[in-house]
Amino acid sequence: MKNRGEMKTHDRMRAVSRLGKGSQWRDRCKSWAVTLGILILWFAVSKTGIWSSYVLPSPERVWIAFLVMVKSGVLFIHIWDSFLRVFTGFWIAFFLAFCLGILAGIKPSASAYYNHIVEFMRNVPPLSLIPLLILWFGIGETSKIIIIVLASFFPMFLNIKKGLASCDPKLLEVGTSLNFTPWQKFARIMLPNAIPDILIGMRVGLGYSWRAIIGAEMIAAASGLGYLILDSQQMSRSDKVIVGIFVIGIVGYCCDQLFSRAIRKLAHGGVYDSWS
Repeated sequence: MKNRGEMKTHDRMRAVSRLGKGSQWRDRCKSWAVTLGILILWFAVSKTGIWSSYVLPSPERVWIAFLVMVKSGVLFIHIWDSFLRVFTGFWIAFFLAFCLGILAGIKPSASAYYNHIVEFMRNVPPLSLIPLLILWFGIGETSKIIIIVLASFFPMFLNIKKGLASCDPKLLEVGTSLNFTPWQKFARIMLPNAIPDILIGMRVGLGYSWRAIIGAEMIAAASGLGYLILDSQQMSRSDKVIVGIFVIGIVGYCCDQLFSRAIRKLAHGGVYDSWS
């Protein structure tokens, strides 16, 4: 009887797994159907001549521009330079957000000293600071990285703060009964509890980093995807502009998917995506 019960349970698990895979396949088909529909509409509109090729280049022209930049290697140079800026700014922002988030989670009373400043800066668009950053730090890499830091810091800080502050008080009471030190409570109870929120904050912050790269590379950049888009616009090459937009979206999407998998793995499936 026990073996039969185990076999039935195993069969049910396999059936649920098949249903899950079938649902994922249907979702992918729907997503690709929408993408294909947009491409067909784009192709049809470009062929009708409603807009000139200067305003809306055809998919073939964009594809040719993409292949030319790939063969010459210039596209990979732009991708690499933008990736380095995003990578540097993102990890600096995470370090600052994590340190301030720990302070906010362990000592909420300390928020009176910095809360107003943080909320003020959170509502100031990073692009509005470009003139001051140029005056203070020049037109080098420092100004560009600061723009990315300002864009990605706040979503990470808010999620880290939420994750640490939302720890179950009963778990902390258990730590007290076991004579844990404050550091042990943080390392063994609060931090593991906050990992899903920390990962979500990192995922959202990374997306903001890629969104800020255009503004960051407006500061006298000589390379990068933002520079590619702006330079192509000045040269009236709308096909290259669209290539730059697509490449930023694809690279950002790939990074987002990596974080999404990390979230599902470390949170044991408890958090599906950033908006759960």
